[in-house]
Amino acid sequence: MTFSVDTVGDRLVVTVSGDLDLDSDQLLQKTLSDALDDATGGLELDLAGVDFCDCSALNVLLRVRHRAQEESKSLVLRASSPAVQRLLALSGTFPLFAAGSAEPDPTNGELAAENAQLHRALESHANIDLARGMLMASFRLTPDQAWQVLVSASQDSNTKLHVIADAMLRTAHGEALPASLADHVASAVGEHGNPAG
Repeated sequence: MTFSVDTVGDRLVVTVSGDLDLDSDQLLQKTLSDALDDATGGLELDLAGVDFCDCSALNVLLRVRHRAQEESKSLVLRASSPAVQRLLALSGTFPLFAAGSAEPDPTNGELAAENAQLHRALESHANIDLARGMLMASFRLTPDQAWQVLVSASQDSNTKLHVIADAMLRTAHGEALPASLADHVASAVGEHGNPAG
């Protein structure tokens, strides 16, 4: 991951390129937190150069955005790559980073609704990461392969990522994965897996 920070008025523009995953999330967290400390108005993110983005990076973005709001600042997307757009669309979090959603009006219930949406997003991403871990353990996949399996199964079955993750987590309590989802997951493992050994 590489990044640069530029000043535009009272805001800082953080340009990030490379892969945003579990290996880079601490650096991303520190970079964005430091930039937020230095920005009077908030942050604009240029993620057009991001080739890969998974839930760990999205969790960082959600945490930094929440902190920005607590400090009466904003964090919005200025530009994003197809990888980032796909993750935000699959997770339903794109509206949180749109410029128009930077400052909800607390007088008409928007703030409460947005906080609830943020809470659901964080919870669903924790479950997605757990499901990814299950795939890694079951099929000896890398983190990237497990993420691609989930994304492909989601797209092929037209099912939200968090719904697939929730169904996978229920298998740990004895429930069977619905046959239609099981077929899509198996197909995605075959396509993206190439498991070691």
